[in-house]
Amino acid sequence: MNIAPARIRAVVFDFDGVLANTERLHLLAIQDALAAHGRTLDERTYFDRYLGFGDRDVFVELARDLAWPLDEPTLDGLMSLKADRYRRHLDGGDALYPPASACVRCLSPRFALGIASGSLRSEIQHILSGAGLLDAFGAIVGADDVGLGKPAPEPYLKAAQLLGVDPSRAVAIEDSRWGLDSARAAGMRTIGITTTYPASALAPADLIVDSLEDISPDVIDRL
Repeated sequence: MNIAPARIRAVVFDFDGVLANTERLHLLAIQDALAAHGRTLDERTYFDRYLGFGDRDVFVELARDLAWPLDEPTLDGLMSLKADRYRRHLDGGDALYPPASACVRCLSPRFALGIASGSLRSEIQHILSGAGLLDAFGAIVGADDVGLGKPAPEPYLKAAQLLGVDPSRAVAIEDSRWGLDSARAAGMRTIGITTTYPASALAPADLIVDSLEDISPDVIDRL
């Protein structure tokens, strides 16, 4: 006998590339931090290799790839400089995608909402507060809230725990294969959004959409 999946009670968004159009701002800030140490990172390599990692893991993985000895004080300095430069780049204008506010407000009456992101929690809160959306989220998990970032499942497991729902009753909205791997490993259903990568790169998702405008309570209920 086939058993229908449990009804979804929560929606957990990735942040960069899903709610906020900030991936290139992150790259610019990372490039600024690396330049202070005489290192470079081109856009293609970032999007192909490092986009799915949180702030700390970007530098750790890059250092490993370059055989660059990276001690803790240097790593802490890189993260601090990156965070400072990122906030400066944010001052250029609204970071949210145009449909983000409407999507969040449409879903919030029906579902508990959370965020599981590789960005720092303070950065996420800063953007959401400026957009008047901070109150819509019952859980915000940033890179500084977990020991292992994506593609490990910890960010999504922690978001589900904070929302008080079993991961099997949550859906994650992601723009990268790393994020999809993280959510699926946590036991969540997944929606891939083609803001950063083409649909072919998001094939493991249960549903693929082109925009937040394509996501509604009815769409989520059908997963």
